[in-house]
Amino acid sequence: MQVRILFFGVLKEFAGRDTDSLSLPDESTLADVLSHYQKSMPQLRSFASSIAMSINQEYAGPESRLKAGDEVALLPPVSGGSGREVEPVSPSHSASIIHDKINTDQILEEIKRGEDGAAVVFEGIVRNHSRGRRTLYLDYEAYEEMALKQMEALAAQTLAQFEIRDVRVVHRLGRLQIGETSVLIVVASAHRAAAFDACRWLIDTLKRTVPIWKKEYFEDGAVWAAGEPFPAELSSAKLFPAKLPQASGSPAGGPASK
Repeated sequence: MQVRILFFGVLKEFAGRDTDSLSLPDESTLADVLSHYQKSMPQLRSFASSIAMSINQEYAGPESRLKAGDEVALLPPVSGGSGREVEPVSPSHSASIIHDKINTDQILEEIKRGEDGAAVVFEGIVRNHSRGRRTLYLDYEAYEEMALKQMEALAAQTLAQFEIRDVRVVHRLGRLQIGETSVLIVVASAHRAAAFDACRWLIDTLKRTVPIWKKEYFEDGAVWAAGEPFPAELSSAKLFPAKLPQASGSPAGGPASK
């Protein structure tokens, strides 16, 4: 059977391409896919236990079985720009992925209502330094369709889990300059405590689970920013022995101010 493979972040550089078509025996699993690419990409093994995988835009474990025509993504530790366009606002208006500047004031005014006692705003902004070097700019990349689904799901979970009235989460992709906003979260609630708690939970969870990556550009080169590990239930760590070395800098990461 044939399956389509997608590479993101530093894995795309290892593979030398964005996509691949892989022929596998029937009943193959995601573990078989990872084993195949370990042979052709030796660099992958140095941090293979920290990546996650998905089937048809849904996270899946290494034991998950594949069928012909599946779209499989190999995902380095997350956080942000692909050239493919998605709708700037999703149907429920809770989450969006855009390629233009984020208008914080407009989104804040749109969400506020008379019954609200608090509106908490978090902006992740591009700072001018990282790792002791001066940052020139950042490029954000995403598995856009899956990222939007994940952001919508997180917004819905936030509404269910916290005593808040409404939430917006917006992430920008593409090239961002120093001082520009990469991610915006706005939470509206009758009381400030719930709004603060919801905002903190949402940005922390987004950083770890939504397939968005960033590349940092310096005067002397560029590097995929270090990201947080995937939660254990999403990673492929159980496939690999603990003795495997971890890369000195994980290949992906979140917005510069997160």
